[in-house]
Amino acid sequence: MTRNNSERARQEYYERLRPNDLAPLWEVMSSLVTPEPASACRPAIWHYEQIRGQVHEAGTLITAKEAERRVLILENPGLVGQSRITTSLYAGLQLILPGEVAPAHRHTQSALRFVVEGNGAYTAVEGEKTLMHEGDFVITPSWAWHDHGNDSDEPMVWLDGLDIPITALFDASFAQPLGEDVQPLSRPLGDSNARYGAGLLPVDVEQRPTSPVFSYPYERTREALALLARTSEWDPCHGVRMKYVNPTTGGYAIPTMATFMQLLPAGFSGDTYRSTDATVFSVVEGAGHIELPEETFRWGKRDTFVVPSWCPYRLVAEDESTLFSFSDRAVQEKLGFWRETREAEG
Repeated sequence: MTRNNSERARQEYYERLRPNDLAPLWEVMSSLVTPEPASACRPAIWHYEQIRGQVHEAGTLITAKEAERRVLILENPGLVGQSRITTSLYAGLQLILPGEVAPAHRHTQSALRFVVEGNGAYTAVEGEKTLMHEGDFVITPSWAWHDHGNDSDEPMVWLDGLDIPITALFDASFAQPLGEDVQPLSRPLGDSNARYGAGLLPVDVEQRPTSPVFSYPYERTREALALLARTSEWDPCHGVRMKYVNPTTGGYAIPTMATFMQLLPAGFSGDTYRSTDATVFSVVEGAGHIELPEETFRWGKRDTFVVPSWCPYRLVAEDESTLFSFSDRAVQEKLGFWRETREAEG
């Protein structure tokens, strides 16, 4: 009887709090401050050969100009209706057909483009155009004018990654159309790589939050990985893994998103790994599988898969494989949140 009276008194008290926009912390504290990450994000994989037809079908239904950005969102099954692949990041597959232009605009969200299929389309950023090829990583900095076009004779599909949920968390979203399909070009092709991407910097360069090298060609990245594979020790969890960097700071290429490329030799069987940054992977070459606590995903060329925060996993490569990945690790490290654990097999 005493317990019932006490509970009734508490409920009546809580009711009296609501009109004053107050609530008792002790009723919700265990769900707010959890012993370990408790994410609604779930492991998921998108097999490119299964969805490729639907990606290309979008090109028969709406033009790139009508859509502004013709993209199919990769929506995490645990975050349905939220346009998120993880709790902090957005991802989608964008299609540009021959002769099309995705009109110029800018926004506060930072974006990455990772080319999945096709060669020869372009992205223009702040007055400079770069041609895109499979495996290339291209940056669109926050509030930078950008447009996309395809002067080649084949469709192009790339993976978009944006920090839309992070920007929304701070209510800091702004966007603006240029009013023209394409922006005027003011710098020659390859200018940013010549200035900042050759291991040299202009003498008077200032540190920038986003890398001034906005195109990282896969050919160059693959060559670096192959050299390190011959001369360095293999990481037991990641194989040979490199991060894309901002040459003016040595930090991540994008201030809100960490981006990586890794090489796994044929027969690689990794140790178990987990970290607090939910990570999105895109397969450039090879085939293998990822072992998760309750399921195993087989992956191959052009597939995309996501591992939630603090979810243990093992990478196994049947063929020599290269994987691109991105996460919010850049933010977590700045804020002191990021953690990892490793567990050797056997």
